[in-house]
Amino acid sequence: MNNNAHILKASYLMYFFILFFGLGIIAKVLHIQIKEGEELRKMGLEHSTKEIKTEALRGNIYTHNNKLLAVTTPKYEIRFDPISNKTEDFFNANIDNLARKLSALLKDKSAANYKREIIRARKSGNYYFLIAKNLSYDEYQKIKTFPILRLGRNKGGLIPIQTNKRDLPYNLLAKRTLGIYNYEKGRYEVGIEGAYNDYLKGTEGNRLMQKISGGIWMPIDPANEIEPKNGNDVVTTIDIDIQDIAETALMRNLRKYKAKHGSVVVMEVETGAILAIANLGRDANNNYQEDYNYAIGESSEPGSTFKLASILVALEDGVIDINDTIDTGNGSVNYYNQTIKDTHKIKDGILSIQEVIEESSNVGMAKIITENYRNNPQKFIDGLYKIGLNKSLGISLSGEGKPYIKNTSDKTWSGVSLPWIAHGYELQITPLQTLTFYNAIANGGKMMKPRFVKEIRSINQSLKIFDPIVLNEQIASPKTISKLQKMLEGVVLRGTAKNIKNDSYSIAGKTGTAQIAQNNQGYNKSHYIASFAGYFPASKPKFSCIVAINDPSVKSYYGSAVAAPVFKEISDKIFANNSDLVGDINTAKNSINPRPRTGYKEDFNTIFKAMGIPTTKNPGTEWVVCLSAQDTINFGRRIIRTETIPYLVGMTAKDALFILGGLGIDCQITGKGFVVKQSVKAGTKINKNMLVSLTLSVS
Repeated sequence: MNNNAHILKASYLMYFFILFFGLGIIAKVLHIQIKEGEELRKMGLEHSTKEIKTEALRGNIYTHNNKLLAVTTPKYEIRFDPISNKTEDFFNANIDNLARKLSALLKDKSAANYKREIIRARKSGNYYFLIAKNLSYDEYQKIKTFPILRLGRNKGGLIPIQTNKRDLPYNLLAKRTLGIYNYEKGRYEVGIEGAYNDYLKGTEGNRLMQKISGGIWMPIDPANEIEPKNGNDVVTTIDIDIQDIAETALMRNLRKYKAKHGSVVVMEVETGAILAIANLGRDANNNYQEDYNYAIGESSEPGSTFKLASILVALEDGVIDINDTIDTGNGSVNYYNQTIKDTHKIKDGILSIQEVIEESSNVGMAKIITENYRNNPQKFIDGLYKIGLNKSLGISLSGEGKPYIKNTSDKTWSGVSLPWIAHGYELQITPLQTLTFYNAIANGGKMMKPRFVKEIRSINQSLKIFDPIVLNEQIASPKTISKLQKMLEGVVLRGTAKNIKNDSYSIAGKTGTAQIAQNNQGYNKSHYIASFAGYFPASKPKFSCIVAINDPSVKSYYGSAVAAPVFKEISDKIFANNSDLVGDINTAKNSINPRPRTGYKEDFNTIFKAMGIPTTKNPGTEWVVCLSAQDTINFGRRIIRTETIPYLVGMTAKDALFILGGLGIDCQITGKGFVVKQSVKAGTKINKNMLVSLTLSVS
C-alpha cells in the first residue's frame, strides 16, 4: 500500500511537471506570436523581399548625320504565372493555343512539351514559370499578343523582365572615343560615354522583388513599381565614312612599318568638329587594337611639326621675313656641348626662311630663333604662349595630356633650351593640340576648340546644341598667316612632302620626325615618332588632319615616308567622296587627266588598259572618280546615295542619265561632252517630279 502511494505520488508529480512545462511552452509561443510576432514577421519579410533598381534604357549615340554608333538593345526574360486569376475552364480553353504560339515563335520545344510543362507548373503552384530568356523587343511584342498572356500582368500572368545590352553597330570603329565600360566600378569612365554620361544614363526605376523557392527573385506589387526614365541621345560630330577611311589607312601603315602605335584625327576647319579620330596600339600578339586614346592623351616632343609655331613667332615679331636667308653650312651646328644636325646638307647651305620650312632644316630653325632671341629668350616663349600652345584645349572628353612649353624661369632651362625648343624638343604636346594649331592656320588664324558632340536629343526633340567655340580669335596677323600657308603649300610642292603631291587637288602641311627620349638615357637613333599635320584643299581649306605613328621599326622612320602617305590616302578618299571639293583642281601640264572624271569603274578600266595607263587603288564600288598622278590613275570611291541628288560633274551624259533614271529623276541635257554643271545641288533631298538640268562641255 505504501509502495503504491509512492508510485501514485510520483505520477502526480510527473503529471504536474509535464503540465507546467507544456504551459510554459504555450506561454512562450503566445509571447512570440503576440508580443514578438509582428517584429519577427517583419524581419522575415525583409529577408525574403528586397527593392531593386531597374535599369533605364541608355540613350543612343549617333554620327553627325544620324547613323547609330552606340545603341542600347533591350533583352527580355519572360516569366508566366499560370495560376492566379485563371479559372480551370478559361485555362483549359486557351492552353493549347498558347502552347502552339510559343512553339512556333521560339522553336525550342514542341507545342505538346510547352503544354505539359505549363500544366505541371500550374499544379505544383509555380507562380513564376520561365518561358524564355534573351528575347528581342520584337519577340516580346509578339508574346504579349498570345492567348492568356495578352491579358497582361494581373489577369494574364505575363511577367517580363528587361535587361539592356550596349551594342556598337560599327564594331571597333571609334570604340575608344565612344567610351569603355569599367566593369569593376560599374560605369563608363572615358570617351563620349563617360563625358556625357549624365545625359545618356537616364533615371533608374524601383521594383519590389520576393524570394521564392530555388532562390529565385520574383517581382511583386507591380502597381507600385516606379518605371525607369530612358536616357537622352547624343549626336556626335563623327562621320563614320571618314572614320572608316582613317582607321583603315592607319592600320595598313602600322602593319607595314611594324609600329608600336599610332593615331589619326580629321577635323573640320571652320567649326573644329572632329570628323574622325583613330587610335591603334599593338598588343602582345602583334595585333592592333583601340587600347588608348593617343591623339588626346599622349604628350610628347613633336619635332618638326612644331617649327611652324617658331616661325610664326619670329614673323609676328618682325625679326625675319619669308625671303630672308640663313646659312645652314654643312647641316650641323653646336650649342655648348650639344650638336643639332640636319639629315643631310641642304643645297649649298644657304636657305631662305621659306626653304627652312620646306626642307625642314633643324639647323636653320635653331639658328633663326637663337640669333634673334638669345638676348631675350622669354620674348620667344611669350610668343608661343600668346598662341595658346601652353594651354590645355579643355575638350569635353577626359584624359587630355597637359601641354608643356618650358619657361626661362624653369629650373631645367639651359643655354641649349632655345635652339632645341625652336625645332620641337624640350616641350610636350599632344597630336590633337598640334592639329588644333594647324587647323587655325588653315582657318585664317582663328583657333577653334575641338568639338566631339553637336547636340543632345530626346525622341528627336533637340534639348541642347553645342555650338563651335573659338579659343583664339586671331593667333597671328592675316599677313603672317598668309605667309605660313604659302610655306606649308611649298612643303608639298617642293619640300619634304613632295611625295604626296598630286594633280587633282592641293595639300598643305608639314612633316615631322622626332626622336623619342628614353627616360634618363637621352635620345637614340632607334626610336622615332613620324608625323604629318596639314589641311586640304590648300586654296580653300575644309579639312585638317594629323597623322602620328610611334616607333616604326622597319624600312623608314621619316614623317615624309611613314606618316605623309597615310594623310594622302585619307585626303584622296575624302576628296573622292566629297563633291564640294572638286572645285579645287590643279591643272599641271604633266597631268594625265587634269579634271577628275567620274563614271562606271569597269568602263574606265577598259579605257585605261587600252591606253596602256596603269590604275591603282581599285575600290569596291561600281562608280569611281579618277584621281590622276604623273603616270598612273588612282581610283577613288564615288558613293551614289538613293535619298539625295548625286554629284554628277565629270560624268558622261550616258552615266549621268543612267544614275538619274535609276533614281526616278527626269533629266534635261544641254551641250556635249562631260557634265560641267547641274541645276540641282548635290546632296539635295530627292522629291517627286524633280527635274535636273545638266550642262555638258568637252573642255
